[in-house]
Amino acid sequence: MTLPQEADVVVLGGGVAGEAIGHGLAGSGLSIVVVERELVGGECPYWGCVPSKTFLRSGETLAEAGRGRDLAASRVDWDVDFPKVSSRVLWMARDLDDTRPAKQLVDAGVQLVRGAGTLVDARTVEVGGERFTARRAVVISNGGTAAIPPIPGLDKVEFWTNRQAAVPRELPETLAVLGGGAIGVELGQAFARLGSKVTVIEAGPRFLALEEPEAGAALKAHLESEGITFLIGDGCTGVEAAGHGVRLSLKSGGVVTADRLLVATGRRPNAEAWQDAGLPRTERGWLKVDPSTLEVQPGVYGAGDITGIAGFTHVAYYHGQIVARRLRGEDARADHVAIPRVTFTDPEVASVGLSEAAARERGIDVIVASTDPGETARGYIHDFHNGVVKLVGDRARGVLVGATLVTPRGGEILGELVLAIKAATPLRVLGDMIHPYPAFNRVLGAVLQELASKA
Repeated sequence: MTLPQEADVVVLGGGVAGEAIGHGLAGSGLSIVVVERELVGGECPYWGCVPSKTFLRSGETLAEAGRGRDLAASRVDWDVDFPKVSSRVLWMARDLDDTRPAKQLVDAGVQLVRGAGTLVDARTVEVGGERFTARRAVVISNGGTAAIPPIPGLDKVEFWTNRQAAVPRELPETLAVLGGGAIGVELGQAFARLGSKVTVIEAGPRFLALEEPEAGAALKAHLESEGITFLIGDGCTGVEAAGHGVRLSLKSGGVVTADRLLVATGRRPNAEAWQDAGLPRTERGWLKVDPSTLEVQPGVYGAGDITGIAGFTHVAYYHGQIVARRLRGEDARADHVAIPRVTFTDPEVASVGLSEAAARERGIDVIVASTDPGETARGYIHDFHNGVVKLVGDRARGVLVGATLVTPRGGEILGELVLAIKAATPLRVLGDMIHPYPAFNRVLGAVLQELASKA
């Protein structure tokens, strides 16, 4: 063991949050060490958001071409070129090469250390026999990984997680998906649109359980129309190899066989790197931070997925900015009241704030307004049917507290509602807004007016 090297700030994890901290401290005069065991940028650009949405886009173009049969053409045919799809997805994932983002981090003045870091105490990170001691702060931002459920036999078969499915090298004829959350349904739709027969198995009573029940119900109908099979409330009790694929036994006694199995049952924290340092954890095992300052204890911060606050790239980046500003001496504080969430299926599921049930649990005097965006001029123009717009308000305060959309371009429409919740804009002001005709967001006008009339 060599003598410890010292730096003002040592960051464990060079994902999105770590990058934001490194760039946020550029020119501050503080010395920074970022320790990364895999690729600079973390999960999102290589095995998460970027490749999966690129993959979804390939299927979306085929679905749009198919809609041409109804709207513009008497005949539309194509042959799926999966190697072309796979090649483009890998290119968007930087060919799993982090040379450029690593150089950008180093050019910002960061000392980048490659290897699996371990927090040996609240100020020291050990990497491959070297120790780095922080004079001012240690930041833990080493994210999470796929959570694998303890299903008998699962450990004895080959399966995919998001890492293999989001950067696919093959198109299976049949695909079983364990888990009906955002990752499972996004990748399930992508494979289905390219030709795979997809079955989604969800042990819980409904899929997309973190969203409003109306959202899951609306999306399910769209996905079923594309040939996806859903087995809801019928958990997997065992897995075994079957020929070149897998055989899944279900609680009901049913059986599902598939060429490939995707396990998309949630995420767990990468706690192995810091769990022996005596830091507090949440009930689900994430690093426990003050949600405002992102401090674990004096001189130790958490940022991004590892906090368990919200597993989104945009939140990790925001956390990195907040931590960097605090390390610069600002009294920057994180505000999580209006975190946008988007499931990039077609149609998209976009939401922010509280669901109706969550608002009632908090004792809020709830008011609700909803409509179908398909029953609008733009809905008919776009040939979209059976969507959802649901807004949740606080009658006493006269403000919006939650919103859920199931519609094309839902993620783009959501921004107005994110701002409304963050700024606590009065409902009477929101109801008085002018929306362009016939844009998709015009559907918000009548719903906001209805909600304002109930306040």
